[in-house]
Formats: sequence, C-alpha cells, structure tokens
Amino acid sequence: MRSLVLFAFAGGVGFLVDTAVLYLALPFLGPYAGRALSFLAAVLATWLLNRRLAFGQRPSGLPVWQEALRYLMIMLIGGGANLAAYSLCIATLPVVAAYPVLGVAVGSLAGLSLNFAIARSALFRKQSTA
Repeated sequence: MRSLVLFAFAGGVGFLVDTAVLYLALPFLGPYAGRALSFLAAVLATWLLNRRLAFGQRPSGLPVWQEALRYLMIMLIGGGANLAAYSLCIATLPVVAAYPVLGVAVGSLAGLSLNFAIARSALFRKQSTA
C-alpha cells in the first residue's frame, strides 16, 4: 500500500510537470504534439521519484539507462490510455479544449493504476533470495 501511495504522489508531481510543459509548449506545438512532449517530461520526473520513493526497496538491478528506457516503455502502455483519454476529451469537450489541464487530469487517472501494476511487477520487483 505504501508503494501505491508514493507512486500516486510521484504521479501528482508528474501531473504538475505534464501540465507545466504542456502549457509552455501549446503556443509552439499545439495541444497534441505539446502533450507528447509534456508526457515525456512527466515520465522522466516520475521515474526519478519512483525509483527512489515508491520502489526504492525493490531495485530493478539494471544499469540506470536500461532502467530508464524500460520505465519509459512500461509507461507508454498506460500512456496510451492516458493520451487516448486526453485526445478524446480535447476533441469532444469544448471546456477541455479551452482548459487542457482537465484533459491531462482525465488522462492521468486513466493510466495510473495500469502503470503502477506493470511497473511493480515488471521492473521494480523484489529480488529473490535463493
């Protein structure tokens, strides 16, 4: 349970990073390419937090660059749900098109549980002591 709470905390920080980068990128990249960039920034932020906080007692045993790459690949699974929910909201709800942070919130909730389960079981798992 502690891991889930810390993962959600890291997700909250990731949400802030995601939103800040999106709003900085909107004038230059628009709502879709800007969100792709902001998603990558949020993945980096959450990986840095999760590897220390949520899963610090469950080291991956991988070199840092491999862990980061694997984390990105895992987050892309939940990120698909995240970006799909965001895009659907932007395209169909005028209030979300006017306030993209609402779409970021919906997308973040869509990917949270899926990403936690996969990260915990596929990357940050307890090392067996055989």
